Amino acid sequence: MTTAGKRRLVVVAWLCLASASATVPGLTACARNGDHGPGREGNSMAAEFARRRQTMVDRQIKARGIRDPLVLEAMRSVPRHEFVPESIWHDAYEDHPLPIGKGQTISQPYIVALMTEALALHGGERVLELGTGSGYQAAVLACIADSVYTIEYFPELAADAANDLRRCGYGNVVTRAGDGWLGWPEQAPFDAAIVTFAAPEVPPALVEQLVVGGRLCIPVGTPGGVQKLMVYTKQDRGEPVAEFLCAVRFVPVQGEGAGR
Repeated sequence: MTTAGKRRLVVVAWLCLASASATVPGLTACARNGDHGPGREGNSMAAEFARRRQTMVDRQIKARGIRDPLVLEAMRSVPRHEFVPESIWHDAYEDHPLPIGKGQTISQPYIVALMTEALALHGGERVLELGTGSGYQAAVLACIADSVYTIEYFPELAADAANDLRRCGYGNVVTRAGDGWLGWPEQAPFDAAIVTFAAPEVPPALVEQLVVGGRLCIPVGTPGGVQKLMVYTKQDRGEPVAEFLCAVRFVPVQGEGAGR
C-alpha cells in the first residue's frame, strides 16, 4: 500500500486499552451458524476468509479483553471483506480501519467489538445505529439483536450498505439515508444505540429514545481530534450515567450535529 493510502487509514478509532464485559447466553441464527448470503469471493476463498476471521478474533479481539461470547461469535461470523471495496480485500481482517469512500471508513475490528460489547446485548433487542458507513457494524449487531435501525448521512453509502446487508442475508437491518442527529423517533423506543462518528455532545434525542436501562455507546469530543468513547446508561428518571471506555479517533459528524 502506498504512503498516501496508509495515511487514509488513521481517520477512525485506533487501539484503546479499556473494554466492557457482558457474558450472556444465546445467539441469533446468523452468528450461531455463520450463515450469510452468496459472497463475492466465491467458494475457493471462503475458507481462507473464515480462517482470517478466526485469527482476527483470537489475536485482535480476545487478546485485548473482549469476552462476551455473543460478540465473539458475531465477529467470527460476519464477512468483513464483503463490506469493503474488493481492491482492499487483502486488508479486510487486519488491525486497522479501512477507507470506504466519501471520506468515511470501516472501523478497526477491535473497536467494533468493543462498542458492541459495551451495549450489553442479550438478544432480542431493538438497536439504533447512527453512521451506517459500510454496514459492517450493523451486521455485527444484527447477529445479536432482534432488529437494527441504521441511518447514514451519505445516500450513496446508505444504498451500498443496504445492498450488501441484503445480499449477505442480514434481513433484520433497516437502513435509511438522512441526518441521524434527531434519532429515529418513528421507530423508538430502542434498547440500545450506537454512534460511529465523533460527536461534540450527546444528542439529547438519543437518550430520550432509549428505554430505561438502555445503553448508548458514542465517541464524544472535538471532531478531527481525539474523542472519549463513552457508554451512557439511562436511569429511571431519564438521566444518563456515564462510563469512560477509552480514547479514540472517529470521522466527524455530518449534518445538524456539525453545527454544535
